[in-house]
Amino acid sequence: MNRLLPKLRTDIDVVPSPDSEQPGLLIRDPYRYTPAVLLIPPVLIQALAHLDGEKSYLDLQTDLSRRTGQLVGSDVVENFVGSLQQQGFLETEEFYRLRESCHAKFRDSAERVAIHSGVSYPAQPEELRKELGGYLQAAPGKADPSPSGIIGLAAPHVSPSGGWRSYASAYARMGPELAEKTFVLLGTSHYGPPEKFGLTRKPFITPLGTLEVDTNLVDEIAGRAGDAVCMEDYCHSIEHSIEFQCIFIQHAIQHALQQSPDHALGSRIRILPILCGPFRESLVTGKAPESRESVERFFQVLGNLAEREGSRLFWVLGIDLAHIGRRYGDSFAARAGQDRMESVRQKDQERLHRVCAGDREGFFDLVRPEGDELRWCGYSPLYTFLKVVPQARGNVLRYEQWNIDEESVVSFTAMEFLRDGTAAGAGRTGASFPKH
Repeated sequence: MNRLLPKLRTDIDVVPSPDSEQPGLLIRDPYRYTPAVLLIPPVLIQALAHLDGEKSYLDLQTDLSRRTGQLVGSDVVENFVGSLQQQGFLETEEFYRLRESCHAKFRDSAERVAIHSGVSYPAQPEELRKELGGYLQAAPGKADPSPSGIIGLAAPHVSPSGGWRSYASAYARMGPELAEKTFVLLGTSHYGPPEKFGLTRKPFITPLGTLEVDTNLVDEIAGRAGDAVCMEDYCHSIEHSIEFQCIFIQHAIQHALQQSPDHALGSRIRILPILCGPFRESLVTGKAPESRESVERFFQVLGNLAEREGSRLFWVLGIDLAHIGRRYGDSFAARAGQDRMESVRQKDQERLHRVCAGDREGFFDLVRPEGDELRWCGYSPLYTFLKVVPQARGNVLRYEQWNIDEESVVSFTAMEFLRDGTAAGAGRTGASFPKH
């Protein structure tokens, strides 16, 4: 019997091998259902196209024989498919079991552990403090916004070593008076379902200590926002956009308290972590995200909470901006600050000016054409913030472009947000756009 081949998962990463001595494609799982990384040699790359659930084992065997000019045995096909299947890269029972096991493990865990510790930043507390301290010490001179005026900031979520200047520019704004607030963390959900918001009640553990979640606020949102919420969202277990903000918040607050004799040490930092899934539907239809009823309901719930809690909250957005170059599907290589990236800088600037002005509709008008040609992964957190805190006005503190690899660039920013009309932002809100 000629069996059909299983389907290759569409949510895995497939990238060229960086090792010239081992050419081919690397397959890995961004969801971390499996830790395996498989190398697909050049002769088998075309075989991946057969894994669509419609072609058969015999089809693949015949195609490989034709391409190589020699008879390929059925055992080659069986071993190739079997390796992918065993590691959970195909839509088979093996994958479903791995996925459910990982989701259950996160649901049942008491804590959200720092999964990027020791990889993206040091795992040892003193080493991490030294690294973050060096970043903040090298930041531009700290402004002195009124504690009653600054209501939030935006920082990158690229690797701290790549975006440290923008991280530092943002977190240098934090003073000891923020220690008693609840930090509302709006992070990009790179892996979550579109038009959904991921919540968790689990405390976040980092090398610098524990960030307690304000579970009363989490429960209120989950109870009122209905199916817009993914409760105990597995994506929290793997996502970096919020984790990176956590370590900078901890360090900035701990350092600020040490420098201030008027504030007691040992403050327990409270957070409200929210992963914002992509607003994909809005980029397809051209209609605002709130045109979907569930998204509008979430905006209303979070907006009411923001109005009620007022100054007890401090907003932190973990966002990146444009993604340009071969890594992101472009046919050309990109270099930070050169050629095409100057046009990207100008377009980024236009969007950020709309954000600084609190112009949500104008911001969306610039994002939606062509399904967002700049691929701003910070679109959903920024739009959510503009919708639920309409009185916010912003200042761009720093703007950067960074080559994440030799042919691809990510842009990002540091921003502060102030209440409209406060002295701290009067006359200058959104007026400057540093070019670094």
